Order: sequence, then C-alpha cells, then structure tokens
Amino acid sequence: MSRPTPRKARIGDNGGPPLKEPRREPEWGKGRIDRYFDWRTASRKAWKKPAPIALRRQERAEELGLTYEEYSLEVLERGYFPQAEHVEAIVAKRGERRKAGGIVGQSLKGKRLKR
Repeated sequence: MSRPTPRKARIGDNGGPPLKEPRREPEWGKGRIDRYFDWRTASRKAWKKPAPIALRRQERAEELGLTYEEYSLEVLERGYFPQAEHVEAIVAKRGERRKAGGIVGQSLKGKRLKR
C-alpha cells in the first residue's frame, strides 16, 4: 500500500488543516440571483400539476413506453401531447438529456399524490 507523503513542516506549522477555506460557488452559479429564483419558481409551477392530470399523464406515458417526466417535458417544450409516432424521437433524446443532467428515467410510481 502506498502511504500518503507527509507535508513539509514549516516554522510555526502545527500540521493542522489550512486556515483558508476554498472559495465555494453559490447554488445559483455566477449569474444574477434574481434570475435563479425566477427560474426555480417557474420550473416548480410548471411541474406541479393536480393529481388527476399527473395520473392521466403517467398512464399515457406508460402506454407509450415513456416516463412521466419525458411525456410531460414534451408537453411543456413542444406544446402537444406525444403520440406513438413521436416515441422513437423522444427515446433518442435520452442520451442527450442524461449528459446535460436533465430529466431521464424517473416516474411517479411510489410517490403519493393528493386527490
């Protein structure tokens, strides 16, 4: 096993952790904070739907072989309800969305929805 190499001790160094903490980037990144909260609020509002709508979308998505999020994302982005002929194109986008850190492969199964 390789052992970590010890730090070279300097005068006045007791071997403790560094006093300067690394600079931490805020949750909203380098942009303006108001834009971050505007987007977060709009995103939550877009995804929060009444239970009957969410359950209907979940059933329709399962019939097509998609996840709830993929189905809903198509409705939000494109403005139409995906049909059987659109499924192949949606499934082809999974790799891109996965790389971009987007929504892929999640569903509502096991989540409690209020009626």
